[in-house]
Amino acid sequence: MLLAAAVAAGAGAHAATPAHPAAASAPGAPLVVGLPDFTRLVKAVGPSVVNIRTYTRSAEQGTDQDAQTREFLRRFFGLPRPPGDSGRAPPAAAGDEHPAGVGSGFILEPDGYVLTNAHVVDGADRIVVTLMDRREFVARLVGADPRTDVALLRIAAHGLPAVRIGDATRLQVGEWVVAIGSPFGLDNTVTAGIVSAKARDTGEYTPLIQTDVAVNPGNSGGPLIDMYGRVVGMNSQIYSRTGGFMGISFAIPVNQVVAVAEQLKASGHVVRGRIGVAVEPLERRLARSLGLDDARGALVGAVEPGGAAAVAGVLPGDIILSVDGHAVERSSDLPRLVGAIRPGSRIPLQVFRLGHARTLQVTVGAWQSPAVARRMPSTSPAARSRLGIGVVDLNAAQREQLGVGAGVMVESTDGFGAAAGLRVGDVITALNNTPSRTASQFSAQVDGLPRDKAAVLLIRRGPEARYLLLHPRKISE
Repeated sequence: MLLAAAVAAGAGAHAATPAHPAAASAPGAPLVVGLPDFTRLVKAVGPSVVNIRTYTRSAEQGTDQDAQTREFLRRFFGLPRPPGDSGRAPPAAAGDEHPAGVGSGFILEPDGYVLTNAHVVDGADRIVVTLMDRREFVARLVGADPRTDVALLRIAAHGLPAVRIGDATRLQVGEWVVAIGSPFGLDNTVTAGIVSAKARDTGEYTPLIQTDVAVNPGNSGGPLIDMYGRVVGMNSQIYSRTGGFMGISFAIPVNQVVAVAEQLKASGHVVRGRIGVAVEPLERRLARSLGLDDARGALVGAVEPGGAAAVAGVLPGDIILSVDGHAVERSSDLPRLVGAIRPGSRIPLQVFRLGHARTLQVTVGAWQSPAVARRMPSTSPAARSRLGIGVVDLNAAQREQLGVGAGVMVESTDGFGAAAGLRVGDVITALNNTPSRTASQFSAQVDGLPRDKAAVLLIRRGPEARYLLLHPRKISE
């Protein structure tokens, strides 16, 4: 009995003292229990998601998207080709229509308004929207904004199941989200993941939502959906070294998408504020040497002569700290803040100059996005090269508006160029440190590129300059 009591006492002593100090403070219940069931969400939102196919007419041989899809299915799923199908696209005669690409979209309003990415419909001569019930409609392009990669379509249908719009600002990192779209042309494909980061600065006009939701070619333009069945973003980009999904995808916040769609619906284009400066990041060591406590703000590298900033007294070397009371934390914040201001507004601009902060009054000018919805004839022929880029010459008015002395504007780019970050409306000013002044000169420069070396493009996008790295390739015979 004494031995049993001693053993019991010893066991009690051990029970009173945790083996690990952290165990004493562990919560009584786990923070995450079970996995979500997406079936109800997909049934509710699925009918609002559409498949988008685009077609073009040109003298060049087109790419047969259906043949690409069949080849994909054969390679990865073991499905045999039909008899007589070699997997190669038949040659297209001059003027014939051929498939150009596949994307996704979602119904914004019941009376036929559909949203997708601008790059999905860029350069299309015909756009076909297919609903979940297999009805097909030829869509009219109401307008597109390459800078945010948003396009608005209209189909002749009514009483459609529109999505519910959420609020991207309320998203939390770690929250479950779902994507529905047509990766590789496979309609109504559902993938799920979590929000990996918010306001990810990828160098584009809009800070993006980063997720680990599987997004592949064909998902572009489809909705990103929260657990309440509300659209919180539009899937737009992936980070990839292979062209396929590698665990990082990006979506445009739905707040920005809807704001752009409202302008496109009203006028077919987007008008933003601009002040006419070229800015660059401010390094920490430089900030401290100038007397700033931290590296915040946008360093002005150049000021457009006669522009709003020049008239207000902004000088190269100034550091813009705030716009209309909104702090500029990074240089990429400036075009977003200025772009959101109505042109003609007079606003305070705080700058840091020679050790002191001062406030200037700026009357914001207007920046109008390229009218992708209306493919105006060019004054010079487009040059297409082994980089998959079509460019046109800039006229004097465009050079003045864009604030560049020379360069060529990107009129079209295929998935190869888009994957590298190139957008319609970008201005290429140099290739491998050699100025590109005309479309024909740019074409000749590309033709002379070594096939085994990367090409470096210097481009202007709005007030920003950046470098893009592309690899030349041989055009298919």
